[in-house]
Amino acid sequence: MGPVQIKQLLQSAEIGQPVEIKAWVRTKRESKNAIFIALNDGSTIHNIQAVAEPGQFSDSIIRLITTGSCLKVTGILVESLGSGQSVEVKIQEIHIYGTADPEQYPLQPKKHSLEFLREIAHLRPRTNTFSAILRIRHALAFAVHKYYNDNGFFYLHTPIITASDAEGAGEMFRVTSLDMENPPRDESGQIDYKEDFFGRETNLTVSGQLEGELGALALSKIYTFGPTFRAENSNTTRHLAEFWMIEPEMAFFELEDNMNLAEDFVKYVIRYALEHCADDLDFLEKRQADEEKSKPQNDRSMPLSEKLRFVVDNPFERLTYTEAIDILVRSKPHKEKKFQYHVEWGVDLQSEHERYLVEKHFKKPVILTNYPRAIKSFYMKLDEDGKTVRAMDVLFPGIGEIIGGSQREDNYDKLLERVHEIGIEPENLWWYLETRKFGTAPHSGFGLGFERLVQFVTGMGNIRDVIPFPRYPKSAEF
Repeated sequence: MGPVQIKQLLQSAEIGQPVEIKAWVRTKRESKNAIFIALNDGSTIHNIQAVAEPGQFSDSIIRLITTGSCLKVTGILVESLGSGQSVEVKIQEIHIYGTADPEQYPLQPKKHSLEFLREIAHLRPRTNTFSAILRIRHALAFAVHKYYNDNGFFYLHTPIITASDAEGAGEMFRVTSLDMENPPRDESGQIDYKEDFFGRETNLTVSGQLEGELGALALSKIYTFGPTFRAENSNTTRHLAEFWMIEPEMAFFELEDNMNLAEDFVKYVIRYALEHCADDLDFLEKRQADEEKSKPQNDRSMPLSEKLRFVVDNPFERLTYTEAIDILVRSKPHKEKKFQYHVEWGVDLQSEHERYLVEKHFKKPVILTNYPRAIKSFYMKLDEDGKTVRAMDVLFPGIGEIIGGSQREDNYDKLLERVHEIGIEPENLWWYLETRKFGTAPHSGFGLGFERLVQFVTGMGNIRDVIPFPRYPKSAEF
């Protein structure tokens, strides 16, 4: 299965055993008595120190061992005399796989800005910050699959290329095989998509939800976990053009069941990260504290471990949108006009409102339900009052909404009415509507943007730093 990983060696008690390490050089330090090489293979935030005696290797070899070079080191695992580590490697042989010219290699041992590291996204996983993020991202993804598998869900692969717009927003990336320099045109001069590969206009999906509902109405409980795309021209710290979505859909689940699942699920995956990524989270917590030490105390973020425990250890407060509006209207920030955005019944709540409810008023995560129908999607089940729908949003500290979901409208006539209301052509969703004609059932689901979750768990300020190769306006490098 390949060489022993550094993570295993640092936990090993097999002092005196021969070892072979294949890794990249983080730093090299020379003294009169020894040459110290810090090696890291990405398996852990911690380096292992490899030590050579002066004169043991030729100067021509030592000169090639620089930050970023890749080595195979053979030696003996010994107790470390230095602080911060229990073992180190006494080097016997060195093989250099690849060199890294210090005049050209951009990741020298100094602090680099996150903006600079985005420009070299092909190399940034070699930094402590991004290797930690990617290990946590992996752990969270594994926890997602484990949670749903252990709870009787089936993983459904929904299409990336689609002819439907699940959100009705129209901000989609077009997929075509036509020659756009000279596309075929119909009699009216419009591009004739009948000549396209699929014989119609197609796009990259914004959500797997609609197809997920089809699966739930046969398999009872399914989840999707895949890439989704939004062609929004949003240059913000919270938006990506390509991101991953987790979308469970459950037959026979009503709004209360949906809320119970959402709370249990996010607590599970965050708890998994706390249990399996302690070293990486500790590093990122210290990094965040260092980044914010110049800020006034009131402007600093909650310490990372405290924030994660805040979610895991507290029952989520549940209230309706109408109740939340009443709290916000009576709040001190509203009365003193400190909210940037106006609050009244019918408005879509902004992040500042959501964070006030979570961080100031309830001091725990919040689930808001029963939003006005006018600000929610067409597929959400209408409440008996005709004004609100059985929607739910889960709100977290520091980020606001992290999950959005609802009980889905299972009545054919009501769903068709909503489709007409927002201007969707029913023939474009005939297959979705038909499930309400043949054995319809109450069902619910929600969506969680995976990068938003990773951003919350890692404490990173910009969502572009929690995905290996971010896609955003005017950026599709790598």
